[in-house]
Amino acid sequence: MTDLRHRGATEKELQHQHSEDKGSETEGKERDGASDNETKSDSGVPVSADDTPEVLNKALSGLSSRWRNWWVRGILTLAMISFFFFIIYLGPIVLMMIVMCVQIKCFQEIITIGYSVYHSYHLPWFRTLSWYFLLCVNYFFYGETVTDYFFSLVQREEPLRILSKYHRFISFALYLTGFCMFVLSLVKKHYRLQFYMFGWTHVTLLIVVTQSHLIIHNLFEGMIWFIVPISCVICNDIMAYMFGFFFGRTPLIKLSPKKTWEGFIGGFFATIVFGILLSYVMAGYSYFVCPVEFNNDSNRFTVDCEPSELFQLQSYGLPTVLQSITGWTTVKLYPFQIHSIALSSFASIMGPFGGFFASGFKRAFKIKDFANTIPGHGGIMDRFDCQYLMATFVNVYIASFIRGPNPSKVIQQLLALRLDQQLHIFNSLKAHLTEKGLLPALEEAA
Repeated sequence: MTDLRHRGATEKELQHQHSEDKGSETEGKERDGASDNETKSDSGVPVSADDTPEVLNKALSGLSSRWRNWWVRGILTLAMISFFFFIIYLGPIVLMMIVMCVQIKCFQEIITIGYSVYHSYHLPWFRTLSWYFLLCVNYFFYGETVTDYFFSLVQREEPLRILSKYHRFISFALYLTGFCMFVLSLVKKHYRLQFYMFGWTHVTLLIVVTQSHLIIHNLFEGMIWFIVPISCVICNDIMAYMFGFFFGRTPLIKLSPKKTWEGFIGGFFATIVFGILLSYVMAGYSYFVCPVEFNNDSNRFTVDCEPSELFQLQSYGLPTVLQSITGWTTVKLYPFQIHSIALSSFASIMGPFGGFFASGFKRAFKIKDFANTIPGHGGIMDRFDCQYLMATFVNVYIASFIRGPNPSKVIQQLLALRLDQQLHIFNSLKAHLTEKGLLPALEEAA
């Protein structure tokens, strides 16, 4: 009887434990819905298909897959470089528009992955809010850019002056509207997933929009600050692939098994040489070195100026070792060429980590490429993963070692002061220039 009671108690405990396990399993599924769904997403995430043009497929059909991929990548790389030269020819405004288009496409690729991963949950307003936040952030950043660099144009037009004056308040109001829309869209059974995707969208905005904004800031400093860094990353990508393809034996990092030390080192030295040569060629043309400015007289954007000392040839003495090898005592270089060594080094050493980061992201979702926009190369984000780190570095480098205070921004702040404050600053500036001996010279010239 005791055994029966004991057995009955045990069965009840087992049933109770089973029900608890079942409940905890259900709770765990609800708690870890994201990870469960990632497993389901193996078929949900768009898988890159072979989008190679049929003409190339037929022409390269007799080659092995290794050499076929080499030729496809090479031909399409040349096509992309040709397109890059073409948009440079079209001028800085077209370059800005291209940067904007690339930003939108990269954002779309990343958001599409998130939407595909969690598609089965039918999260309300996810895509709508994602694109709305993209609009808000772009309005804020590009509004700040227009106000900083085209102050004279903004002051001339009354609507632009009003938008500029209340720009940050309008931007905050727009973001607050999206924030409230997100809160109103919360559904009880999807709370955690909705917050996951809210974070997904904001991290994507941080990675994509902020960096593209910095690229445009670099472009305003002169097209050379845009072209040289981007070209160094492209050169490093190509040369690392070439050295790795022909000489690669030693794996570099587990995240990217095809990357090799031979490719990494070969790409580094090739990029340094390329950066110095490209800088020498471009520094001689004012079209590339002058900042982009708005001309009030012609109502056009211009890139005409007197090049700064950074873009004027100077003589540098060579170390004794190099003198004995070359027979030269001095060499003439543009100071920008010395800066290009820093840019090339970053593109070769730190730039690839943007690619490693993207590789880790793709491995997390078991996908080969972000999209199949470019045959043999994947999506737009696959081609620009290294460029975003480079954009931040160039912007920080310019602010730290090249650029001084922004005159347009100083004038903007002065004009916002009261008249008596402006008069006080005028008298202080006049006294300072007189003390330096500059004001009498200006008066005599007048």
